[in-house]
Amino acid sequence: MPELFRMFGIRFFFFSNEHLPIHVHIKNSDGEAKFEVNPVKLIENKGIKNKDIYLAESIIEENQEIIETKWKEYFGA
Repeated sequence: MPELFRMFGIRFFFFSNEHLPIHVHIKNSDGEAKFEVNPVKLIENKGIKNKDIYLAESIIEENQEIIETKWKEYFGA
């Protein structure tokens, strides 16, 4: 399970058997969520508070290129 980074108590990662479209999973002490990366869009949320969803969305937008590069390096695309 490749971890991209941790910020503000939120872990950003991929699972090792992912599929397109490029997306990222996040996890904190409240729950988990999944975002499409380009464009950034919440796909699923299981328990994460709205303020943390907005924060994660902002972090993904700011790091979109890094996330896409890491995805392509790991999965090849």
